[in-house]
Amino acid sequence: MLPVAAVLVDFDGTACLHDAAEHLLMAFGGPSWSELDDAVERGEIGLRRAITGQAAMVDADDRTLLAHALAHCPMDPTFGPFVQWCASHGVPVTLVSDGFGFYIEPLLRAHGIDGVDVITNTWGRDDRGRPVLAFGSAHPECIGCGTCKMQAVLTARVALGPVAFIGDGQTDRYGALYADIVFAKDQLAETCARDGVPFEPWTDFDDVVRRLGAGAALPGPVSPVSCPGWTTD
Repeated sequence: MLPVAAVLVDFDGTACLHDAAEHLLMAFGGPSWSELDDAVERGEIGLRRAITGQAAMVDADDRTLLAHALAHCPMDPTFGPFVQWCASHGVPVTLVSDGFGFYIEPLLRAHGIDGVDVITNTWGRDDRGRPVLAFGSAHPECIGCGTCKMQAVLTARVALGPVAFIGDGQTDRYGALYADIVFAKDQLAETCARDGVPFEPWTDFDDVVRRLGAGAALPGPVSPVSCPGWTTD
């Protein structure tokens, strides 16, 4: 029996070896797309506003975008076996992404990975064919993120029990703060260290298997009263 009842996993740079949204912006986005990321880092705008602006810069049809993602953004080869391992223990794995979203299911199918729920933004087009995003997995009050990873973790904890969160980047901070155990690398590891969030460093999902399989006690969530990404304006 594993010490957690659910596993939530970031997609871009975590389950997928590359940040698919970033790859698409580099290939098909306007020249100023990275300035929006910089503005988020400086605390000037929220993540939802940034990704909304970046989606609007994408200049290619959906077929071209998906073909590019499939060609250039491979899944971590240890993710599929990890999903199967969790399933063998009765623990569901859910992908939680604040990216463009549309490429996740096709990439899973292309790598023969099934049995994974996906929480993400919804990619669409307006009446002039321009990309737009809908935020059906957002927090009902906060407008900071497109997909609320805090909400995803808290919902899983109430419904199932202790949650493991696995990630690498900025949006993962808000899930990590509320998870019972965190696996962090790259920017998320730096953020967890600053936030005082205990975390397990990891390179691939085999590392996660070894730690969860050992059955050691969970650190428990930090659970700040207010998420540091919280904003209503």
